[in-house]
Amino acid sequence: MGNTEPVAPAFAAPPETVTFDGLLFDMDGTIIDSTAAIVKHWETIGQEIGVEPKVILETSHGRRSIDTLQLLAPEKANWDYVKHMEGLLPKLYSNDAVEIAGARSLLQDLITRSAPWTIVTSGTLPLVTGWLNVLDLPTPSHLVTAESVAIGKPDPACYRLGRDRLGVAEEGKRVLVLEDSPAGIRAGKAAGCSVLAVVTSHTVEQVLAAEPDWVVRDLSSLRFVEGGSGRVTLEIRDALVVKAE
Repeated sequence: MGNTEPVAPAFAAPPETVTFDGLLFDMDGTIIDSTAAIVKHWETIGQEIGVEPKVILETSHGRRSIDTLQLLAPEKANWDYVKHMEGLLPKLYSNDAVEIAGARSLLQDLITRSAPWTIVTSGTLPLVTGWLNVLDLPTPSHLVTAESVAIGKPDPACYRLGRDRLGVAEEGKRVLVLEDSPAGIRAGKAAGCSVLAVVTSHTVEQVLAAEPDWVVRDLSSLRFVEGGSGRVTLEIRDALVVKAE
């Protein structure tokens, strides 16, 4: 009989240097990991609406809470409720979030060189600013949050708005989206961006199915090379080697 052992993903691609006009970061799963807090959050809401938290968690990652509630409990799907509940997460569960490896140093390099970047997230403003404050991470000046768009990921509206706010919306501008969820990867691609995916919240197979341009373990695979004239050059190391079928 042949060997049926699964083959481990090969994160061994040679370094590649790429230049972009702007970077758009997803938040949870990309810059921070607040999975433990989110599980507790949905356990509380699940008890309120009478839905098993496991059912909610199967589809909620990478999506706006208001979109999840619209399906499961429409009476709760309003911004006042969502912002109140999400605003409690960093206050109640401040010890249940950590930064993704490589995130802090990469953001600091971008800030030091005045490189164009911002966060485009499915979280509300109270949630995002709360976590950034708790973890002492920088808050960009052009945030795009759940309240910023009418339709959430995988719709590309959020990333199109992110491009617009960074001033890189025009055709020909090369923008990199950094994401972890299939919904976010698809949103970034549909917005005309290149997408680098981190394997922090989903399986390699799930990430690959969304067709990102690069797949890495986390942001420690990115190294800031240079910036200037409104552009940023990155070195991408140890990306996944995708074998042809």
